[in-house]
Amino acid sequence: MTSAPEREPAAMGPDGSDGLTVGRAAALVGVSVKTLHHWDAIGLVCPSERTWAGYRVYSSDDVARIHRVLVYRELGFPLAEIGRILDDPRVDAHDHLRRQRKLLVERISRLRTMVDAVDRMLGVSSTGIRLTPEEQVEIFGDDWHPDWVDEAEERWGDSAQWAQYAERAAEMTPDDWKRIAAETEALNADLAAAKRDGVMPGSAGANALAERHRASISRYFDCTHAMHACIARMFAADPRFAAHYDAIEPGLADWLRDTIRANTEAHGVDPDSATWQ
Repeated sequence: MTSAPEREPAAMGPDGSDGLTVGRAAALVGVSVKTLHHWDAIGLVCPSERTWAGYRVYSSDDVARIHRVLVYRELGFPLAEIGRILDDPRVDAHDHLRRQRKLLVERISRLRTMVDAVDRMLGVSSTGIRLTPEEQVEIFGDDWHPDWVDEAEERWGDSAQWAQYAERAAEMTPDDWKRIAAETEALNADLAAAKRDGVMPGSAGANALAERHRASISRYFDCTHAMHACIARMFAADPRFAAHYDAIEPGLADWLRDTIRANTEAHGVDPDSATWQ
């Protein structure tokens, strides 16, 4: 027979007051038992009470000290310096709290400054394209509308994919965008040719083109097959998508939508129930 698991003893100090064993103290403050054992070994936070059975337990003052250690550690202080601060006889508990608050306020201020800097960077690259509107039209063609990017940001600006797009696009140079525009034009020409030649959605050739189309989107963010299916649904829902592709080849929008749907099915994704993930 196996013995019952050892249970952690009930915690009670020598005067009958409640205390916390190391396991319960660790769970309360959100650190590991190993951490508390280490802090005990170096004299940073030592349990100051014992149960009737001789087990060492943490008093409420000990737990308060743990919280102070956590604040200073969050602020980046090494443990040895934290110990010296907490054990300084010239500073009482209220002075410790005031010092901690001052340091936290200073850190909050620094973080706000960093957030403002990031916001400014995002503002500079909010279009995701480091080009003037005139340069955008020159590269992407006369049917390009620079305000499309603003519309896209309004719709998807809070998504992880938009953040990924902004990060990648901010690193792109005008030459990068010219190369992407040329690759996109070549892909559209191949899509149009396949449609004219009667390539059927679901065929090997059509699936290969669907994967090229998905890869072109993945330049900006990691486009899964489920996301690709959602994008294909937009071809039917937004007439501007149809107008764009049908201007390249009549009926191309519906053909591309059906091709993407067939390809997602081939990869085990139901295009009708696919979600943005």
